[in-house]
Amino acid sequence: MRQNNIKTSRNYSLYIGVTLAVSTFGIFMSCNDKFVESQTVFDLPVDKTMQELLAGYDTDGDKKITKDDAPNKDYFMVSTKGDTVIIRNTYYLSNLLQELAIAHENAQESALITLRQIQEPPAERISRRIRTQFWDDLTRTIDENGINRITDDDKMHDERRRIYVPYDDHVGIAYFKNLQKKMPNLDVVVLPKEITAEYVQSINNNPGILALKIENNKGVPFVVPGGRFNEMYGWDSYFEGIGLIIDHRLDLAKGMVDNFCYQIEHYGKILNANRSYYLTRTQPPFLSSYIREVYSAMHPKDKKWLEESLRTAIKEYENVWMHGKRYTPETGLNRFYAGGIGIPPETEPGHFKAVLQEYADKYNMSVSEFEEQYKAGTIKDSLLDRYFVHDRTLRESGHDTSWRLDNIAADLNCVDINALLYKYEKDFEFLIGTYFKDSFTVNGKTYSSSYWSEKAENRRELMQKYLWDENAGCYFDYNFKKNEITDYMSATNFFPLWSGLCTPEQARKMVPVLMSELKAKGGILASSKASLEKYKTNDVQRQWDYPNGWAPHQMLLWKGLINYGYENEARELIYRWLWTITQNAVDYNGTIPEKYDVVNTTHKVYAEYGNVGTEFAYITKSGFGWMNASYQYGLSLLPEEYIQKLDNLENPDVVFGE
Repeated sequence: MRQNNIKTSRNYSLYIGVTLAVSTFGIFMSCNDKFVESQTVFDLPVDKTMQELLAGYDTDGDKKITKDDAPNKDYFMVSTKGDTVIIRNTYYLSNLLQELAIAHENAQESALITLRQIQEPPAERISRRIRTQFWDDLTRTIDENGINRITDDDKMHDERRRIYVPYDDHVGIAYFKNLQKKMPNLDVVVLPKEITAEYVQSINNNPGILALKIENNKGVPFVVPGGRFNEMYGWDSYFEGIGLIIDHRLDLAKGMVDNFCYQIEHYGKILNANRSYYLTRTQPPFLSSYIREVYSAMHPKDKKWLEESLRTAIKEYENVWMHGKRYTPETGLNRFYAGGIGIPPETEPGHFKAVLQEYADKYNMSVSEFEEQYKAGTIKDSLLDRYFVHDRTLRESGHDTSWRLDNIAADLNCVDINALLYKYEKDFEFLIGTYFKDSFTVNGKTYSSSYWSEKAENRRELMQKYLWDENAGCYFDYNFKKNEITDYMSATNFFPLWSGLCTPEQARKMVPVLMSELKAKGGILASSKASLEKYKTNDVQRQWDYPNGWAPHQMLLWKGLINYGYENEARELIYRWLWTITQNAVDYNGTIPEKYDVVNTTHKVYAEYGNVGTEFAYITKSGFGWMNASYQYGLSLLPEEYIQKLDNLENPDVVFGE
């Protein structure tokens, strides 16, 4: 244990005392590792103890013990040696409840629980549970063993289990057709060769899961974000992969690269997620980085795997990003651009009520009547059509939603997409030059490292021309329709630090801007308060804006700061984020959610979609994918002295002298 003196440890560890049965209550004992592990063990009846804890401490009835409950009274337990232990603390009580919940799930009538488990330091506990429990609970396969877990969720809309399989995946078609014989309520739909927006719209009322790779008669595994996100998501998977590699789960990280390559080969792109209504939409591209990091961790190296993966990544770069509507010849840069028709079908009922109300009034209809006729094509409105082009594009960017992109996304050469594609170009340059003797052929075209170096340098120059604001010392999105640079202060403006695109001089200007505009008590803000207030058109709180913070932004910008030698700034931002995660987990029964309000340092986020990962009973089994990864990644970068401060829940404003 990092904190041995129980009486003086901070916040979460107050008021736990150990007394010998023959002693007088109130004689507190130091509780070191040896004492806890070798002497203090409790043999507890599982269900009875759980009922006692909930009756005594879960005052709001949510099947959790949190700081919102926590009556000020003692809980007594007697160890197997007759020692009496007094617990009067939310964190320890919730840990006890969690250990009992694990035993209950394993159908144990009684459980041996040590005091060490109850008072496990929080950073250690969070990290251990991510490593040993969360990743496994988030793992899925689309095959006989795993298909029910995905197709039984509430996104299927009916009692049918529906899987869509690419027309040219002969292995998958054979596998699922055979599986259909065992599962009579499974519908296997073979997709047409040409997947048009009209076709995707036609199957919106018959939603289903999209097949992924079958290998050796089994589905290649992947990790899902968690909660209602029960499928493989585009950019989530890269960040999850960082955590998986740290936790020595290369099998899962490699499996997700393999499934990405399958998607490119059979669906034409990395999907927003493998649901039928995402067939026209991709996500922010991280495949080249994912390939590099998986290959770097491989022992022994699989050169054939690298060759196949690299070839597929270059196909994605050429076909998805450099040809078609995602390339803008006006500037020579890229944009997000999602295909499709009409209202995104995955949104919750009423999500577009404010937008549709304006058009319903225009046509003298109720919102529901207008929406029905618009979906049916009875009413056509080009302005509304364009709004939904922007909205689907905003969702393709991964930032759904933000005032930065609202009703404008398809007109922007965004900083993030161009920084990510610059990273692709530099990764291709490195991989071809390092592993393939400076020559790599894809579809009859041979690439050299210098080819990609020139591509990257050209993109850097164009970004300097269109996206760099010298006066502001920052990159901003560029509106190529209006021929003007924007001024929305977003965490995405700093992606060039991660991709290595900016010069050292630009970094010297950018870092103070980042720290002054987007640093909050609990980490990096998704956007600044000033930009939010300038551009919002109503009071709907967009989840990718102030005051919220997100794991991918933190992880990318930590690495970006380190890339340019700003270790102190990186350390501070890492600590602030991990402190927010740790404090909320301590106070709220181990909760690890999708995002945080980093101004108020809470998971209680009142944005349009709520906060995934906060609804559970007794114990969270999976946390949230990229949040888990950010914790493991952050811990891997922090010196031990700061991890001790995390365990003591030392306020970051005090630690960093704010």
